[in-house]
Amino acid sequence: MFANSSPRLPLALLLILAGHTLLHVVLGWVLGLSGDEAHYALYAAHLDLSYYDHPPLVGWIQWPLVALDTPPGLLRAIPQVLWVITAVLVYVIAQRLQGIFSPSSDADVSVGSNVNSGVPSTAGLWAVMAFGVAPMFHILGIGLLPDTLLMTLTAAVLLQTLRMQDAAEVRRLQAWLLLGALLGLAGLAKYTAIFVAIPVVFCLIVAHGWRVLWARGPWLALALAVGLVLPVFVWNAQHDWISFAYQLHHSSGSQWQISQMGLFLVAQCLLYPLLTWGVLGLRWLNTQGRSPLLCRSELSLLTFFALPFGVLMALSGGGSGLPHWTAPAWVALAPFAGVGLAALWATGRRRLIWVLGSLQGALCLALYALMLSAGPPWISSEKPPEPINPFTDFYGWDTAAAKAQQLAQTHQVHRLAVQNWTLVSRLAWYARPLPVHVLDAAFDQSLLWSGELPLGADVLLMDWSQMAYQLPVGAGQFQSCTPLEAFPVQHWGRPVAHFAFYLCR
Repeated sequence: MFANSSPRLPLALLLILAGHTLLHVVLGWVLGLSGDEAHYALYAAHLDLSYYDHPPLVGWIQWPLVALDTPPGLLRAIPQVLWVITAVLVYVIAQRLQGIFSPSSDADVSVGSNVNSGVPSTAGLWAVMAFGVAPMFHILGIGLLPDTLLMTLTAAVLLQTLRMQDAAEVRRLQAWLLLGALLGLAGLAKYTAIFVAIPVVFCLIVAHGWRVLWARGPWLALALAVGLVLPVFVWNAQHDWISFAYQLHHSSGSQWQISQMGLFLVAQCLLYPLLTWGVLGLRWLNTQGRSPLLCRSELSLLTFFALPFGVLMALSGGGSGLPHWTAPAWVALAPFAGVGLAALWATGRRRLIWVLGSLQGALCLALYALMLSAGPPWISSEKPPEPINPFTDFYGWDTAAAKAQQLAQTHQVHRLAVQNWTLVSRLAWYARPLPVHVLDAAFDQSLLWSGELPLGADVLLMDWSQMAYQLPVGAGQFQSCTPLEAFPVQHWGRPVAHFAFYLCR
């Protein structure tokens, strides 16, 4: 597998992984949980066969640590380990691809050597470096989201599919069972795993023809994958198929606008740009006649990127696309980018790589700095109206939840409330076991956990200045909401947000 790799690459790879992991660990212990992280940690606190908005794996994998009441910093060891595993898989795939595309690669050429002929076997290292300067991968490497799981499983399925393009490997029953297990786990991670399964079928048919489907292996793999995702179907059958209805409604979005798709593509270029430049290098390698890439069945593996990215790009026009949804697709492209970057570097296109790599590395470091500093230092919440600062999400929620528990006990109130579903998860996580209700009319997962707010019940209402609402007093709402206490969130000596609590009767 590593026959073409340079002797110095493993050490370089370990140094890259160690450096990024150290940054992830530091940020993981300093930052509070984001809204999405808290939401999925609550999955583990309310263990179930599945959930309203996602399949259950993101909750199941955290359950042992949540059951032991481990701190958030330790919970984040899971995405940190998954990030490292993904990077290693990207490295292995890129090395195998370069061995196929450029069999004449010089294994003794190091990254910094001055070579103008041939392509040194450094694709794996370049792929990991491209992976490592994409900011979104680091966000998913710090906070556990379903996309964190799916990007690791996408890389694993991609590698297994590449191996099974070999005629001997595809005949092994163990290979099919491993593939089925990986696809089943992907289905337990996120519904968009269907965009991982379809390319598998396509790639194996391209490599072996339709006859590959008539063996028993594919059907055993399918049975295993379906068996693994069966809990999702059982839970939905018990809850009137609400997850599938939600996904269909969520993906449809609103009125389609090309401007929304344009913004989506701009965000993708900022969050994953170096991978795209690597593909240009791969194209250059083909046009220079280094290898007959267009005749290689391995190029069918590009559907692991093209299918999900194309679908999500189209959906973004309706306003339903988020930047991190494409992360698994970009992971699938990273090994090809490594091959392309190795070709560009070996043939003298180094200034372009240095400039783009430096810009992207600087963007990553700037992101780290903004997360640690709770936003730019000139943004302060001392005077209303308070400026929007997305980096305040990580600060103050544990303190606010502790204050909510104290006030609830003092005023003999047994329920907390917020006015939007995006506010519920962090308060519910840090204020456990107090139930937290969302006052808007939309259905969400918290309604399954806390139930509907009983008519006539008193609540302790929390208001956060970054998403402030009018007090819910009047017809069909509360009779009164009395202010109890308010306090600022201080970070590095400056206020970045405010919390306020009200007793609503």
